[in-house]
Amino acid sequence: MAPGSQPILSSTPLQVLLFLNSWYFAAFYLAEVLIFIYKGVLLPYPTDNLVLDVVLLLLFLALEILRIFYGWKGNLCERSLSSCLSLFILLPCAALAVYYLLLQTFVLRLEFLLSAVLLCFYGLEFLLGLLSISSFSR
Repeated sequence: MAPGSQPILSSTPLQVLLFLNSWYFAAFYLAEVLIFIYKGVLLPYPTDNLVLDVVLLLLFLALEILRIFYGWKGNLCERSLSSCLSLFILLPCAALAVYYLLLQTFVLRLEFLLSAVLLCFYGLEFLLGLLSISSFSR
């Protein structure tokens, strides 16, 4: 190590996981939009519930974009505040994933599977995020 240089503390596994999660969430979001079109056309979905689910999906998109952005920048810039904000936003994102996993009016098996994989991503990112924040704080 050169004199005066600092070690790199950013987490490569977390960065890879954030990258993969961004692509997975894009596929998840597209699938959910298509599933809601399917549900709205073929199932006796109450209009109020359908509107609520679509509004929550839009909120989910906004929160996920913020979470991935703050996680990405916090990890690369080694900023614990941005990483903590990303972990804080992870909580409502996980709650929305659980909503789409279990609490909708109609839950299809595909939605159950997609949401379960998303929750696995969230669990891994939470653990790696805590590890990276602890290394930034030292």
